[in-house]
Amino acid sequence: MQNIPEAISKRLASGELIAAIAQDSTSRDVLMMAWMNSEALQLTLKSKRATYWSRSRNSLWIKGETSGHFQEVKKVSYDCDGDALLLEVIQTGAACHTGELSCFHNEIKN
Repeated sequence: MQNIPEAISKRLASGELIAAIAQDSTSRDVLMMAWMNSEALQLTLKSKRATYWSRSRNSLWIKGETSGHFQEVKKVSYDCDGDALLLEVIQTGAACHTGELSCFHNEIKN
């Protein structure tokens, strides 16, 4: 896979899904987490539109394709283990399917 580091490409080549965390590139808020396979990552890098793998639908989905709440990808980084991606995005509308800006709006109180 062109331009993709070996740590990531090996995992994806084996069929493993990689966690992809979307973060607002301006506010730095964590917006959501989804999964990527090889094709989703390649399409994201090529189109600059966040594309994920839906485990429930068993298919690719472009974030915002039906809602209009697209994610324009500005930067993609990976973690030290090569098992997670960080997408810095410009979010249009809400990131969460519930209508919340972030999927991480539920706090566990201790």
